[in-house]
Amino acid sequence: MFISRKLKQTNIAEYLIYMWQVEDIIRANKLDIDKLDSTYIAQFKLEDKERKEMREWYSNIIEMMRREGVAQKGHIQINKNIIILLTDLHLTILKSHKFPFYSETYYKALPLIVELRQKAGDEQKGEIETCFDALYGVLLLRIQGKEVSEETKRAIDKISQFIGMLSDYYHKDKEKPLDL
Repeated sequence: MFISRKLKQTNIAEYLIYMWQVEDIIRANKLDIDKLDSTYIAQFKLEDKERKEMREWYSNIIEMMRREGVAQKGHIQINKNIIILLTDLHLTILKSHKFPFYSETYYKALPLIVELRQKAGDEQKGEIETCFDALYGVLLLRIQGKEVSEETKRAIDKISQFIGMLSDYYHKDKEKPLDL
């Protein structure tokens, strides 16, 4: 029923971006499930059982956000774990030398990733999280109807190709472990 379930099974990158949106929607509703229900969940045409299930799902995310101290900013651990899994897979693929096209795509995006990290001034974040920050940032700009420069569009295209390929390998590895 939920888009999150489908995305998690089919496109881990889109799933993570979606979950970051969920965190922001919850924050916009002040972590108040009743407010979230009336302003957001109510817009979906759901049967009572589905609505109850959706409300419970959001309530669980709200509880995680409170418990993990990310009510104002940051991401819940289940989302951080995806970044960790993708980072581990990324490093493993790079070391294997069996995926030259992946390496080529990564190295085309790398100067952009380095530049983004420098602009952000956040040395704590890894390359994969930096890519997701960029993708999510551009998504937010588009949602807000703000203009995205041609330079940014070109950079996001390279980053998207890289993250898309990593996401594909993630799902292939889940189906049948990659021969690394």
